Amino acid sequence: MNLRSRVAVSGAGAVVAALAVVGAVMYPAFDAQMRQNIDSQLSSSSADPETDKEFQAVLDDVNGAKVPTIMVPLGSRLLDVLLTPEVGVFDKFAPVTARDVAVGAGKSPPYFEDLRLENVLYRVYVAPIALKGYPGAAVRIAQPESDRTKTLHQFGWLLAALIPAAGLLAALGARLLAARVLSPVARLTSAVEHVTATGDLATPIAVTGRDEVARLGLAFNAMTTTLDGSVGAQRRLVADASHELRTPLTSMMTNLELLAERPDDPQAPRLIDEALRQARELTLLTNDLVDLARYGEAPARDELVYVDQVCAELADRRGVPLDLERERGTQPTPTPFLVRGDPAALERAVTNLVDNALKFGTAARISVRAGLGTVVVEVQDDGPGIPAADLPYIFDRFHRAEAARALPGSGLGLAIVKHIAEAHRGWAEAVPRECGALLRITLPAATTP
Repeated sequence: MNLRSRVAVSGAGAVVAALAVVGAVMYPAFDAQMRQNIDSQLSSSSADPETDKEFQAVLDDVNGAKVPTIMVPLGSRLLDVLLTPEVGVFDKFAPVTARDVAVGAGKSPPYFEDLRLENVLYRVYVAPIALKGYPGAAVRIAQPESDRTKTLHQFGWLLAALIPAAGLLAALGARLLAARVLSPVARLTSAVEHVTATGDLATPIAVTGRDEVARLGLAFNAMTTTLDGSVGAQRRLVADASHELRTPLTSMMTNLELLAERPDDPQAPRLIDEALRQARELTLLTNDLVDLARYGEAPARDELVYVDQVCAELADRRGVPLDLERERGTQPTPTPFLVRGDPAALERAVTNLVDNALKFGTAARISVRAGLGTVVVEVQDDGPGIPAADLPYIFDRFHRAEAARALPGSGLGLAIVKHIAEAHRGWAEAVPRECGALLRITLPAATTP
């Protein structure tokens, strides 16, 4: 069962349940109201002028005789006049009871009761009546319950027909409403199916409104845009890696083929050294590709890292100076150089910056600065610097400036630095300088543990 049908069934079920509860409350309330109306009509009949005329006609017919009861039809009701009520006397309606005698004598209040006579159910009202010459007289006014029962049955049948009809209408309305409300979801489903079938991540879905479904559509478009960028980046990485691997592999294959053809050639040792150098370059490139893929994701570990300690250990191993400072305006804290992340990854990023500095210069310097909510790591060298045309691309994969193409390296070191910084919610940048290069990593500072 699809979502529209479930919404329709749920809507119909809710309406049917609500109407059933209402019907269960209304049915006895309607019955009680009709009974109350009948009782009110019966009790008011004794004071009705038409009833008085009937009483007078009864008296004229009796002409002073001492008869116990006389019954007179009054429309759909029966008027049973108990002139001289005696217990046990039975007329065409019902026997006289002690309670009837007590009501006529004023010793008991008027009352209502249900009587079934000859398979007919009556609602009866007994009250005293003042008749000249007949002390202790009473009157019984009876009305058949058939009208009330018939009306009650009709009301029950009406409820029985109304509840399922209302449920059906509710189901149709809920289905139409669900179709309208879920139409954006249907478009989103079609878009997902299209992406699954074709792999096309570049086509967004149309989003209208500002409700939750619209937010879902916007989130889906953002997701496909991110995936499209990720897939494009992977394709470019594969293409770039293939290009970078092709040259050393071709050169190494050529040298190995020459060795295979002329093993006694005097150039054999040089060819072997060249093949080994190229194999080491391939190993370095492969390792950097693996690191690039690994550090492009979220940090493998999430813990508190003291960046000053990481940089101090690295500076001590590599023999480079280290500066620690705080920006003006920062409040003194016992741990100003604290960040959250993967300590091994952060050490790798700073190591790559130092290696890059020593590759192009004779000396390097590490600076760690605590800023307002940030920790900044800078590495500068005394080399020729970075040409202005290369500054925007210095952290791209396999980018090598003109002056660096003859130097060893995979061209992935600074790209790894950028990926590590972004994985830690920071960024990497190259700062323009007149002499030497200055590369910077900015990371969000962690709260004091």
